[in-house]
Amino acid sequence: MAAFTCTSRPPVPLRSESRIASSPSASLSARRMFAVSPDSAGLRIRLSQSSSLLTSKVPRPRKGIVCEAQETTTDISIVNDTTWDSLVLKADGPVLVDFWAPWCGPCKMIDPLVNELAKEYTGKVKFYKLNTDDSPSTPSKYNVRSIPTIMIFVNGEKKDAIIGAVPRSTLASSIDKFLQ
Repeated sequence: MAAFTCTSRPPVPLRSESRIASSPSASLSARRMFAVSPDSAGLRIRLSQSSSLLTSKVPRPRKGIVCEAQETTTDISIVNDTTWDSLVLKADGPVLVDFWAPWCGPCKMIDPLVNELAKEYTGKVKFYKLNTDDSPSTPSKYNVRSIPTIMIFVNGEKKDAIIGAVPRSTLASSIDKFLQ
C-alpha cells in the first residue's frame, strides 16, 4: 500500500503571466495560472489570483506541491474472492476484514490503526485486507457500498461492520465485543 508525502518545490510556469495579465480582453478565468514542478511527472496545480490582486502585473507563483508515493509495510495478509471461503468463512474464532482500495484517502488514514490493532491482537483475532478493486464479488455479496468498511466475522458468520474512518478506540471496542 502506498502512502503519500508532499514537499514544496519551485514550480515552472506553463503560461506567460505578463501576457495574460496585460491583455485587456483576458477574463478572470484566463488570468488563472497553472504551474507544474519539473519532477512531479506532470502534476498541474491551478493557482488563482483574487480579483483585487489582478492588475497589470500578476505576481509569479513561488511554490508548487509535489506528492511522492512511498511504500508502507504491513503484516496483514491479503484475502481475495478465491481465498475468501478458506481464510474467512472457515476460520475458527474472530476474523477482521478491512475492505479498502488504493485510491481511497480514508482507507489510507485508518491503515496504520488497523496495523497497530493487528499487532495488539495477534493470536486472538485474524486480520485480513481485501482490495475491492481486485476482488469486487465479495464486497457485493456483503453489500459493501462505501470504503473503508471493516467487518468482523466469528466462525464464518458476519457479526459487525464499521463503515468509514473511525477512531482506534471504536475499532478496539468492536473487536473486544467478540473476544471470549
